[in-house]
Amino acid sequence: MDELDPQGAVGVVDPAVETTTARATAASVRRDAVLAAAVELARDAALETSGIDDIGEHLGYLQEGERLGSHYFATTAPGYHGWRWTVTVSRIARSKNVTVCEVALLPGDGALLAPAWVPWAERLAPGDVGATDMLPYDPSDERLETGYRRSGDDADEAAVATDQVAIVELGLERERVPTRGALRAAAQRWLDQGRGVDSPGARASSEGCETCGFLVPLGGYLGTMFGVCINEWSPDDGRVVAFNHGCGAHSETDAPRAGGDWPDPAPIVDEFQLEVHAPCSSPPPARPDVDPSACRLRTSRPLTSYPVHAEFVRFAGFVEPDVRVSMNRRYEVGPSTVRSAGAGGTKWA
Repeated sequence: MDELDPQGAVGVVDPAVETTTARATAASVRRDAVLAAAVELARDAALETSGIDDIGEHLGYLQEGERLGSHYFATTAPGYHGWRWTVTVSRIARSKNVTVCEVALLPGDGALLAPAWVPWAERLAPGDVGATDMLPYDPSDERLETGYRRSGDDADEAAVATDQVAIVELGLERERVPTRGALRAAAQRWLDQGRGVDSPGARASSEGCETCGFLVPLGGYLGTMFGVCINEWSPDDGRVVAFNHGCGAHSETDAPRAGGDWPDPAPIVDEFQLEVHAPCSSPPPARPDVDPSACRLRTSRPLTSYPVHAEFVRFAGFVEPDVRVSMNRRYEVGPSTVRSAGAGGTKWA
């Protein structure tokens, strides 16, 4: 279809502007020269509607119908690449006064658009529902099937009452129960969440959850593979775990009884050696009333069996502190006595 550019030359309408409706009416509607020439009128209307002076170059004119057409202008607004201002104009028969019908900002080819709207029921994913959210009832949920069917004639009240008692006793009072496919999907989902044999705890454990006293098996189809852990010391407390799962809080396993890094050696008894400590840096003051020759060391064994260094006995008559002897033997030297206490008895000088 022909158009008038801002200079009035006749050209071809931009394919991005031309619509399917315009193509259908192009053969039956002639181009309106008066409307095609109202470029400045359409620009002023777009500027007034925009309010931010983002009207760009004139992209073309499209004849929409008899005495009805639209002018298209590029927009220079940030974030609206590919969008175009559309100004629809018209006039009455045998009149050259052009009237603006509407002004709108519409997307063109390559325009930045929001994703197609998807109903919430289709875009909702597991994990999106919070603790206080509520989902609508779905009568056609493919994960569920009818839990039971009443036998006999529904009009027979006795048969209905009998069926109801049996349903309650068997635990089938639910109208719908999970399908076998839903149960298998749940089992696979739990295994993928690290509740099977591939978890670090299961690989480190020497026994599986199947032999643990804190495992409560589930009922029905899933009860052949899964149970609930009720051990408060287990990291899986209150969670569904597989029978081949495991952890360090198993009721029938024990921690290895290993000693420390430095085990204590067996004691060695040596009655013939003394452990001598270095003397004090500052010796005690001498006592003038003590005769050093009165200090004698007597034991039940020969003196040669108990070598005593000269530093043990000072002229003041004292033995250096922290002198340790095997078998708890200790020597105490007084002003005029020496006492030996130990396995050999006590001797006084």
